[in-house]
Amino acid sequence: MELVYIKHGSGSRYIGNNISPFAAGEVILLGENIPHIWRFNKDTSAKGHQMDAEALSIHFHPECLGKDIFQLQEAYLLPRLFEKAKSGLLIEGDAREKVARLMLDAMEATNLDRIIILLRILKTLAESSDLTPICISHNVPPKSSEYDQARLNEICAYTLSNYKNDITLEEISAISHLSTTSFCRYFKSMTKKTYYNFLNEIRVSQACKLLIEDKIPTNIICFESGFNNISNFYRHFKKVTGVTPFEYKKKYLSC
Repeated sequence: MELVYIKHGSGSRYIGNNISPFAAGEVILLGENIPHIWRFNKDTSAKGHQMDAEALSIHFHPECLGKDIFQLQEAYLLPRLFEKAKSGLLIEGDAREKVARLMLDAMEATNLDRIIILLRILKTLAESSDLTPICISHNVPPKSSEYDQARLNEICAYTLSNYKNDITLEEISAISHLSTTSFCRYFKSMTKKTYYNFLNEIRVSQACKLLIEDKIPTNIICFESGFNNISNFYRHFKKVTGVTPFEYKKKYLSC
């Protein structure tokens, strides 16, 4: 399992079947076997050794405290937490602030203190109601081998780096070391969506970020996000978000 805290930076993240923008301060708990990757935006204002992106992560096995802990009456909330985490959990509210502080404390801790901090983190999460599932439960990707997950992460990383280009199935299949037919079958089995649906979701996610920043016109955002014409941009944007770019921008800028 993996607990991630974004200290600095923003960008897009792909977790399971979900593609969303992220920002500094975000805390996420990932269960077992969830494909995931973060793509940070480059901060052109960062100078010298100043970091434009920084994240902390804690990796642990669900049974790192021993199988018997799940039999204890006092720990009955842990199996529930780990089951929820299979869909990925966005941690919000007071729990987010508390977990972020504990993760920072863990960096300085040693020996048993690190285990104690992990227990405090798990206690905070298990007792919190501020946990939002990231993946749609019935579309959570199936369990897969480490090789399949590594291959999917490579596909995601390549797509996130090249979404502005016209990526063909032949091109992405070659990256995956698969034939086009095998690639389409593999990608659909891993993500429950076609590759082009996935690519368009990434492009829409980038468009959402640019709309919220409100620095360039919508017709320029269309091409900056990888769409080749305005009508395609509007059609895919509404399909993914349920609203038009104008409605999306109005909603978030009025918050």
